[in-house]
Amino acid sequence: MNATDVRKNWSEVTDTVIRTRPQFIKRTRDYMMLANVEFMGAILSAYTFTATVLPEDDSSVTLSLNELDLAENAPTIEEAKKQLAESIFDYAIDFYNEFALWSTAPNRQSHIPYVFKALIMDDIREIEECIMCQTGEN
Repeated sequence: MNATDVRKNWSEVTDTVIRTRPQFIKRTRDYMMLANVEFMGAILSAYTFTATVLPEDDSSVTLSLNELDLAENAPTIEEAKKQLAESIFDYAIDFYNEFALWSTAPNRQSHIPYVFKALIMDDIREIEECIMCQTGEN
């Protein structure tokens, strides 16, 4: 769709996006897609959070997230997982707020789908449930 037509028919376009399908929009040389959150959730469903479980000498446990540069330590895996979910969400908000900076950093570009996955979930408990733990060595 042409951006001018989208502007003229905004209500109809958004109804189509929400109820039928995403829309591809062209403005001069720029192309974009307008999609609803459920559609983005489906696209991002293949992305999972995996954490390596590292037992510590003091009997605590560290969870190191494989997809993002995050780690949390707590007395139990459950507590560490909750803290890690909170860290994922906080990181996603910070990344999004500084998107122009972080999305262009070569070492952070791979974080984009995980950031959007966390933002779309918008629920610490849901993020926590998505963290798959794997045994590791420290």
